[in-house]
Amino acid sequence: MCYSLDIRNRTAERTNKMKLKQLESLLGNLQQFHNPKIELEQYPTGAHIASRMLYTAENSFDDVCGKVVADFGCGCGTLGLAATLLDAEHVIGIDVDDESLEIASVNADELEVELELIQSEIKNLPWRGLSHHLSNLLSIIFVASQAVYSLHKTSTREHIKRAALRDYNASSAEVLCELRYDLPKLYKFHKKKDVDIAVDLWRFVPKANQES
Repeated sequence: MCYSLDIRNRTAERTNKMKLKQLESLLGNLQQFHNPKIELEQYPTGAHIASRMLYTAENSFDDVCGKVVADFGCGCGTLGLAATLLDAEHVIGIDVDDESLEIASVNADELEVELELIQSEIKNLPWRGLSHHLSNLLSIIFVASQAVYSLHKTSTREHIKRAALRDYNASSAEVLCELRYDLPKLYKFHKKKDVDIAVDLWRFVPKANQES
C-alpha cells in the first residue's frame, strides 16, 4: 500500500515521462522473495500490476512526481521503486522483515535510485487498525496528506467503501480499475500452479484534501 504527500507545486508539465512499458520492463528485473514467509503473508507484487498502479497514480492524479511517497509493507520494494522511477521527490519503504528490506536495498542499487528503508511493524507506527490489510490501509488515511492507494479483492468492494467513508475519515473512496493479480504457487498448501484473482485498485483521499 502506498500514500503520497505533496511537497511542491508542479509549475510545468514534464516532457520526459517514462512510458508504461519501460516502467514495467524495469520492474520485471527486480529480485523478489527468496524464501517467502507465510506468517507475514509475503506475496510478490508483479511488474504488470505494480507498473499500472503507480502509472495511474501519476498520470491520472499527479500523485507521484515531486511527492513524498511511503510504501507500507514494502516487501522487496517494487511499488516504492516504481515511484522513484516516476520521479517521486523522496520514497520511504517500511517493512517488518529484514530479509525483504535487504532485497529492496539490492534492487534500489541495481536501479541506481534512492530508497529509504525502515524496519517496523505497521501496528508500531502512530495509528491503529482493526484487522490486518484492510484496517492498516484505512488507518493510514489519518496521516496521509495527499492520497492512499491499495489493492483489495473485488469481492470486498462494498465493505471497503462503506468502512472508509463511515469510519476512517475518507472524503472519497474510489475504485480506479479492476486488475488481475496472478498469485503464484509459493507455499505447500497451494494446490494450483497459480491463481488469477480479481482485485480493485483503490484511491482514498482524506477529508482535509477534498477539493471544493
